[in-house]
Amino acid sequence: MGPDAYRVAGLMQALSDLGHTVADIGDTQPDPVESPEDPHLFALPECIGWTQALSRMAQEVARQGLPIFMGGDHALSMGTVSGMAAHANTLGRPLFVLWLDAHSDFHTPSSSGSGNLHGTPVAYFTGQSGFDAFPPLVTPVPTDRVGMIGLRSVDPAERAALEKDQAMLADMRSIDEHGIKTPLLAFLDKVRAANGILHVSLDVDFLDPSIAPAVGTTVPGGATEREAHLVMELLHESGLVCSLDLVELNPFLDERGRTAKLMVDLAASLMGRRIFDRPTRSF
Repeated sequence: MGPDAYRVAGLMQALSDLGHTVADIGDTQPDPVESPEDPHLFALPECIGWTQALSRMAQEVARQGLPIFMGGDHALSMGTVSGMAAHANTLGRPLFVLWLDAHSDFHTPSSSGSGNLHGTPVAYFTGQSGFDAFPPLVTPVPTDRVGMIGLRSVDPAERAALEKDQAMLADMRSIDEHGIKTPLLAFLDKVRAANGILHVSLDVDFLDPSIAPAVGTTVPGGATEREAHLVMELLHESGLVCSLDLVELNPFLDERGRTAKLMVDLAASLMGRRIFDRPTRSF
């Protein structure tokens, strides 16, 4: 129901109002996959099918413009990022990933305590071991090309692995101390210096649940609305963004659509809406 909630909240109209030509190509369907169920993992065959279909779709639509992938479970990034990395490879440019999330999602299928594969996409697309059942990666994204902002619920083993591999990690304490602009600009400088392009993956739980309640994995102390808009505005000004995920929206948990509307507003900021152009909201 997440993609439909974004449509109802006016994503297409918001981007069209900014002068962009927008096409809604409809919902992607997972590939049929014959794979045995794993009692430890939730919906493994379906997740493999989604990964294959989304990776293929990402490569197709990236040639036409800037794709926005709407979900849904953050496991969709296993497909979107792997597909965008393959696309970047055809351009001869490295793909970087900005992960805006309360969680690092760096578990492998064997290390996941819950069995929920939405906790594994970063490990998958960076080429960690343990994903033998999934499509082999054409172009893994090295962990040092991943930047994470908004972290506040990370298992110790995940953090140690990410730090060892030199991912850029900015938790909410560092943001409280230094602001959200400092780590973001440093990461964008790294992308620019490598002549890279940037995939942005925006999870609803990057935001504080007081302003974005429609997510099943709420973690207190997230980004404020103003911080989130600043991130999007700086990303737009960078000119580096090639694709966007909008994920983990559960409209059944929303309050009169306020989370969906906020995510649409953030997407509009990324695509060029200025602070003075924002509509007044009444809830």
